[in-house]
Amino acid sequence: MLLTSTPTIEGHEIVKYLGIVSGEAILGANLFKDLFASIRDIVGGRSGAYEQELRKAKQIAIDEMVERAKELGANAIVGIDLDYETIGIGGMGSGGSMLMVSANGTAVLYE
Repeated sequence: MLLTSTPTIEGHEIVKYLGIVSGEAILGANLFKDLFASIRDIVGGRSGAYEQELRKAKQIAIDEMVERAKELGANAIVGIDLDYETIGIGGMGSGGSMLMVSANGTAVLYE
């Protein structure tokens, strides 16, 4: 499966647009507490453990998007956009939030 953030595939023709596909991954509030409590590798304000979890969530979102594209018969996804959003959760206190990573793009067939 070819993945690109561009709307076209250089040197190839998109022969069919199959629709928008997406994938999501959500990191829970307990994850944040655990990460911040156990962070020992902060250098220059960066957290390797936190960044690793974000990369994992991004990969999960991309993998889900690819699976949806395969179900449509696509061989590529163009115009991919990755978004990161914080979602407040009611009933979890004032600090209750989750991080959502979403991947969106257009499933296509190209030659």
